[in-house]
Formats: sequence, C-alpha cells, structure tokens
Amino acid sequence: MPHVAPAPLYLARHAETVFNRARRMQGNDAHTPLTRDGIAQAERMGAVLARHFSSRSEPLPAIWASPAGRTQQTAAIIAEHLGVDFFTIRTDHRLREIEVGHWTGRDYEEIIATEGDIIDHEHRLFRLPIPGGEHYADIATRLADWLGHAGEAPALVISHGMTARVLRGLLVGGTPYHGVPIAGDVPQGTVMRIAGGTEEAVLLGEGASGLRVA
Repeated sequence: MPHVAPAPLYLARHAETVFNRARRMQGNDAHTPLTRDGIAQAERMGAVLARHFSSRSEPLPAIWASPAGRTQQTAAIIAEHLGVDFFTIRTDHRLREIEVGHWTGRDYEEIIATEGDIIDHEHRLFRLPIPGGEHYADIATRLADWLGHAGEAPALVISHGMTARVLRGLLVGGTPYHGVPIAGDVPQGTVMRIAGGTEEAVLLGEGASGLRVA
C-alpha cells in the first residue's frame, strides 16, 4: 500500500562531517560538525535549492530535519539561502540516522578488525544485527510513522544517508533487503525530489557515498 507523503518531498543528505573524513561511525550520540568541505557542500545545496524554487511556481516547502548536529548545521545553511527562519525548522527524531549501538564513535577499520566484515558490499548496507542498534525494519517503521504525521503539504527534509535510502525505498521503491525496500546510494550533498512515486535529482552531491560515511 503506497504511503501518503508530502508532495513534493525534497530529500537532502547532510554534508561531510569530521567523523566522515576520519571514517568513524557516527550514529546519533556523537556530535559531528561539518568539515570545511561539508560547509561548501551545504552552501551548494542551499544555492541550488534557492535557484530551483525561484524558477518554479511551487511555494517554499516546510523544512524538516533530524535532530543530529550535522543535519541541523546543514539545514541552517540551506535555510539561510532560502530566506527561511532557522527556528521554524521542524526537528523530528524519526528522521535520525540508523542507530549503530556499540559501534558509535569507533573507527570502521577497528570494528572490522575485531568483529569481521560488517559491510554487505553488494548492497552497500550493514550486515545485521548491529549490536545494540537498529534493523532496517526499525528505520522503516519510524519513517512510516513520520509519514503518517507529516501530511501532504510540500516538505524539504534534511536527513542522513541510510535513513534517506529507506525513506526513498518506501516512496519510490528499491531493492528488498531483509524485507525492506531500500533505494540506491547517493553522495553526500545530494538533493532528491520525490513526487507521484518517482524521484529525480535536483542536485547530485560531490561528497562521499557508501556505508563508511554513516
């Protein structure tokens, strides 16, 4: 059954952080500010979105963001480009990144050295279960709950790589993985426009992609 969703829904992946650059697992507990390259990526997202909306008849959408510092920082830069008051951004914990439990803050290579290859390289997804963390079905459940409350008015969501893949999978389809449709990976700094069960890239980011930026 198709999910009712904001139409259109613009979905932005946050910009590069210091943890991304150091290849450390972020999750949701650690504060992971943007790098200078990340700030440049967020500036580009904001500039492209400002041009996009100024050339279309559709109104500026409400902005939603994960509570993570990296998404809030990305959202603040985008909002400034759009002339939107940062304090009107709707923060929602259901848009947070996958919970990585006992891996939070740890170096990827160290985790792999002690626990084996944690990555499904074919699908670019984590092998499960994540100790103390989430299953992909858990992400899908909280995102479906968010969709049930978000309404149908246009929205711009600033979220995370894995969370965005699951949300796109719910709305436009994707490869089933442990029973959850998951869309393909896109680089940091990407903005997708979703409407009518299809998606298009408003901006394909220049940042990193893959699980080692989660």
